[in-house]
Amino acid sequence: MKNILTIVLFLLSSAYVSATDFENLVKNNKSAVVGVGIFDPLGSPRSQLQGTGFAIGDGTLVATNFHVVERALEEGSQQRRVVFIGTGNNPQISQAEIVKTDPAHDLAILRIEQKVANVLSLSTGGSLPDGREVAFTGYPIGAVLGLYPATHKGMVAATTPVVIPSANAQQLSLEVLKRLREPFMVYQLDATAYPGNSGSPVYDVKTGEVVAIINKVFVKESKESALSAPSGITYAIPVKYLRDLLAEASL
Repeated sequence: MKNILTIVLFLLSSAYVSATDFENLVKNNKSAVVGVGIFDPLGSPRSQLQGTGFAIGDGTLVATNFHVVERALEEGSQQRRVVFIGTGNNPQISQAEIVKTDPAHDLAILRIEQKVANVLSLSTGGSLPDGREVAFTGYPIGAVLGLYPATHKGMVAATTPVVIPSANAQQLSLEVLKRLREPFMVYQLDATAYPGNSGSPVYDVKTGEVVAIINKVFVKESKESALSAPSGITYAIPVKYLRDLLAEASL
């Protein structure tokens, strides 16, 4: 009986330590997550959050999705591409410039004027197996809910081609046709992401290392249904493509 009680106490203690470790990991990684958007001193609103990013390298580099920064700034305006650092209603705003992009893998690297205090490490491991537990932190529906980073936990459900052939031939654009000819594999996650999560770091729940970057959510009917009826299927770009982009830019 005493041995059984000892085993039970040990298991409970291990579970508590594990939970505490994950809580600390999330707290640490949240401090490296930033918002990516546009600031216009004459605009209304002045700040526009377009997606999520995360600090890497020496803290002046931010990784995000290409589609988050793809839209050009309005000519003749005072718009600036910026990164929002911190949480709540009064974040620090740091001007950003696009250093390198990889449209094919939907990745971009920004350089900011103000250094982020914490940075994330990129995994150097290989492809993740199905069932690997991961988490991602970002700003789901951040344009409405504000700069309050949320963390979602799930697992790798599958590794799948980035483009799934369309059932409707009219939907086969030149870009889609190119991807069909030159597909690459991405992770399908069983955790739900929302608009605003684009560019969120996906990290191993044990090491905290970034293993992928949130790229898109499977939408069943329309963009609006991503909010009212999320599919629960999220896709993420393997981090090896970000490492390749950094190497190409000599960063």
